[in-house]
Amino acid sequence: MAPLTDWPAPRRRAITGVFTDIDDTLTTEGAITPDALQALQRLRDAGLHVVPITGRPVGWSEPFASSWPVDAIVAENGAVALTRAAGGGLLKIYQQDAATRDANFARMQDVLARIEREVPGARRAEDSAGRETDIAIDHSEFTHLPQDAIDRVCALMREAGMTATVSSIHVNGWFGAHNKLEGARWIVRELHGEDIEDHLDRWVYVGDSTNDVLMFEHFPHSVGVANIARFLPQLAHPPRYVTRAERGAGFAEVADALLAAR
Repeated sequence: MAPLTDWPAPRRRAITGVFTDIDDTLTTEGAITPDALQALQRLRDAGLHVVPITGRPVGWSEPFASSWPVDAIVAENGAVALTRAAGGGLLKIYQQDAATRDANFARMQDVLARIEREVPGARRAEDSAGRETDIAIDHSEFTHLPQDAIDRVCALMREAGMTATVSSIHVNGWFGAHNKLEGARWIVRELHGEDIEDHLDRWVYVGDSTNDVLMFEHFPHSVGVANIARFLPQLAHPPRYVTRAERGAGFAEVADALLAAR
């Protein structure tokens, strides 16, 4: 990884959109800080598209989709998005149809119960009530799971045919082909009728953990906030650049870099 200051100004100037993780990228100690919120507003005021993509549940995301200056929030690792409806309020859209979601939900509850039964210390995330298309085990938000337990949780999810990823706070699992990258492709089609693959160099992704690795690998412009150092040994594809500051302050640093080049 190179320091963010090495990101060439002409390439920063060409950026028209920002995808970002939320937990420990936009937030600090579980809440968005004033500098990160102001950074979102400054990006919006400059005409950039901003789309957070998170493993958090759609229910948890609703107040932020209503109040933050963003185009949309893609939740549950790409499965569902919250956008602004034409007449005001929020519109919830899904990648899977209702019948598929219902069938998957029942299967996921069985896997969740097995994990809690077989992995010592494993407990569902406290935001689980807001989840519609995935399950989550808390490993660092309100409890601590050792790495061997995290690995066992992932193994049980994958044994059941689920995708499993590890964020800075949770182990997430779901049925389906979606992920953060597919969620990014999907939301750009939904909002702008465009194929993001035609203009990847106009977007940057900002993240902090192993569930961001697909985005780091795929986008030519990718940034890790400084607290990504915790996960570097587990990243097959680290981001191209890294900020000096951690969490929300690191995201504000990215916004500063983008706006300074305009």
